Amino acid sequence: MPSVSPNILHVFARRWCLPILAELKKREGSKFVTLARELGATPAAVRQSLDHLIELELVQPNPGYGHPLRPEYILTTEGNRLGPSVLLLERAVNRLADKEVAFLRWSMPALAVVGGSPLSRFSEIGAALSPVTDRALAQTLKRMQAGQLVTRGIEDSYPPVPGYSLGRQGKLLVEPLMALADA
Repeated sequence: MPSVSPNILHVFARRWCLPILAELKKREGSKFVTLARELGATPAAVRQSLDHLIELELVQPNPGYGHPLRPEYILTTEGNRLGPSVLLLERAVNRLADKEVAFLRWSMPALAVVGGSPLSRFSEIGAALSPVTDRALAQTLKRMQAGQLVTRGIEDSYPPVPGYSLGRQGKLLVEPLMALADA
């Protein structure tokens, strides 16, 4: 089984990365304080996520910053390329009953793996998401089941094989998620 797109692994490495990218795309840049206020995130969390996005070269400090009306942070060329896919995914996440499950460290990468096959086994998902630990993956999949992103089923064979497939809510996310992976 192939590994997951680096775009998906990196954008979901921190809780606030996707919302920050979406805000910067919508507003064509933003100030730090405005981002923290709009997202309802702590300044420390926004700072860590911004630093991560700057390291990934998706966000940059605005070189023309200095005027009170200019944004402090803007998307790079690569960030702008991902922008439309990020906005589609953000809209899909906002339709979920439990939005927080989408922002777990491994939930969107696991959903990308599960969405790529009819029935994914635990070991296949773990192999595709290396370096995820079994414990982290098990907790994520349980939470995803509760949020109806995935369903756990048993394949009728000998021995029985448990596996995961897309749940009702997961079907809403898989198309925009794959668009982000391909961007």
